[in-house]
Amino acid sequence: MNSEVLPPPATTLPPAHGVTWEQLPPDFILPNDPVDNIHQPALAAALTESLRLADRLPEQALTATNYGICATVNGKVVVKAPDWAYIPVITVPRSDVERSYTPRLQGAIPSLVLEFLSDTDGSEYSIKETFPPGKFFFYEQILQVPNYGIFDLATGSLEFYRLQEEQRYTLESPQGQMRFWVPEMQLFLGVWQGKRDHRDGSWLRWWDDQGQLLPWDTEKIDQERQRVERLAAQLRAAGLEPEL
Repeated sequence: MNSEVLPPPATTLPPAHGVTWEQLPPDFILPNDPVDNIHQPALAAALTESLRLADRLPEQALTATNYGICATVNGKVVVKAPDWAYIPVITVPRSDVERSYTPRLQGAIPSLVLEFLSDTDGSEYSIKETFPPGKFFFYEQILQVPNYGIFDLATGSLEFYRLQEEQRYTLESPQGQMRFWVPEMQLFLGVWQGKRDHRDGSWLRWWDDQGQLLPWDTEKIDQERQRVERLAAQLRAAGLEPEL
């Protein structure tokens, strides 16, 4: 992973959008929109859990769910709260980013932002430039997040956009089995079918560069149990009674 790379020293983006990175005023009222459905928090939690269990979540990294990521555009504060985001490095104490996060001022640009498709307004695709800017425009042109995914829970489809040199998102094609390579994290992100938290359906999962699935906590426990059972069977086959 590229988690130890410090954020670039620049404090502004090209002046076309008048972007600056400023401390959020302490009295700023953050949006408090509810999530779209009951499944989204579980989906986001599962993404973070497997990273943590696989030691893919360094101490300086931050994963965020419905958490404000800020920029000041032409003097106006813009806050978007993606359904899930991975920030590789924060350079301030965590107490400074409890309410919100301002890239470049407090750490690196997010490596990946995910939105779970809404049934209502389609705002995940909004390229609206006027205040307040749309999500797609904000991630592409303001934050310049290198990877943006839009996941449809109903159909299990994942659209994955990669920022190109001309600072435009290009829709990527999956690299087999509906997986997309995230170079900044050295992991594949893809769609997996199965059951967790009483929900049987499509989930977003991580695979390493060898194609090995990063397990959840329950799966890791099952793997350890199976390992112990195999070892016990080998000992019995050798005429030894294991002490379990």
